[in-house]
Amino acid sequence: MLIRKLFRFENAHIVRNCSSDRCSRSIHGHSYQVEILLEAHALDNGQMVYDFGLLKGHVKALVDSFDHAVAFWDKDNAEYISFCKQFSARWISLPVSPSAEQFSRLIFVLVDAVLKQTVMQNGEADVSLHSIIVHETLTGYAQCFRDDVDNPRMGLINLADIIFSEQVCAEWGDPQLFEKLKRGESFNNPVVIPQVII
Repeated sequence: MLIRKLFRFENAHIVRNCSSDRCSRSIHGHSYQVEILLEAHALDNGQMVYDFGLLKGHVKALVDSFDHAVAFWDKDNAEYISFCKQFSARWISLPVSPSAEQFSRLIFVLVDAVLKQTVMQNGEADVSLHSIIVHETLTGYAQCFRDDVDNPRMGLINLADIIFSEQVCAEWGDPQLFEKLKRGESFNNPVVIPQVII
């Protein structure tokens, strides 16, 4: 069974080397929609694949990191990168170009890491990340599956190569969230006390 949770963010970028001259040479923005699709072949104690409320914590914080921020490829022009850092408090340095395709891969890596490091405490042990869909426009989206993440032909994405600005980190509920994720620390879902219905 699949469930889907939708998130939104506004982001600015340049996508170098793409065919469209406007996109490859001009800063522009999109109203992104991100669909997180989770899969399970058994339901938790609440008879759900995964409680949507659990996605409002670390997953939401990481996706929201891209909102009202500028994302740039760490291989871009040094002057452009310096400009982004100087004139935007909210920026993200990426090891890949910020296309919709790479955003879907990047968000997959982030969400998958959170889920793998989460201690499930209500019978949700069977849940896994199925795919990520990133809508860049109303008419176009990219969808990333697990096989796409480790494909070296698409570029490697390591957590250690993603840099969030100080302002982005400061706005998380836990400013050390990403450092904990990179260190492989565990996150705990809440313990649920079963209720007896008569």
